[in-house]
Amino acid sequence: MAVKLRLRRIGKKKQPVYKVVAADSRSPRDGKFLEAIGIYNPLTDPLTLEIKEDRAMYWLNVGAQPTDTERDYPKKGIAKQRFVGGKDPGRNG
Repeated sequence: MAVKLRLRRIGKKKQPVYKVVAADSRSPRDGKFLEAIGIYNPLTDPLTLEIKEDRAMYWLNVGAQPTDTERDYPKKGIAKQRFVGGKDPGRNG
């Protein structure tokens, strides 16, 4: 089973809030997931991102792949860089 760390949309129409979840890559966006590891709210100023780093690191260590959105958090400056393994994936080196 291929596991991905991705966003699951919750919230009302035009007021999105997302759960950061570990899910099977074949399941739909708002379908079944293995574990909720955080929450992301793009409407607050500044953006709210709360992630259980120990659980995120666990899933990354067992082979889960973050989606492009998850991978871009360190570049946007809204998450600690160790969330994706200690270095910015957008840089070479």
